[in-house]
Amino acid sequence: MAHRFEIDDTIGRQYRRYNAVGTQLTVRLLPAADKIDPVGHFLDSVNELFEYALQDMSESDMVGITIQNQLNQNDKPIGISFRRKDQLSGEVIWSVFKKVSQSNARFNALGTLVVTVHSVRIPVGYGKHLSLSWLISSRVLWR
Repeated sequence: MAHRFEIDDTIGRQYRRYNAVGTQLTVRLLPAADKIDPVGHFLDSVNELFEYALQDMSESDMVGITIQNQLNQNDKPIGISFRRKDQLSGEVIWSVFKKVSQSNARFNALGTLVVTVHSVRIPVGYGKHLSLSWLISSRVLWR
């Protein structure tokens, strides 16, 4: 299946001390074909882009996103505050895009966008990541 966007560049950085990862994607959303609802196509494209960007993250990870036009670096980037990945939905992203498009006429969502995704891995449970093979070999399950 063809993506509704093209990735021009990807830059990743890991911050081990803070259990965080930063990824910068330079992408272009592809225009809608004829006889297709442009707003629906835009929503589907953005949802697919964020599914791609967030695919390696756990549901409990905290995710923050900034979006900016590559050519118009002087404007402030669009920011989606840190929230759990499972709380980040297409409606949240669409509401932010609506607010920006109403207040900033120069923002071009179909131009080349720089999407920066920062994620922080939050420990779940006791914070230890135990593998099943370790549990079986150390007989923790049989105590």
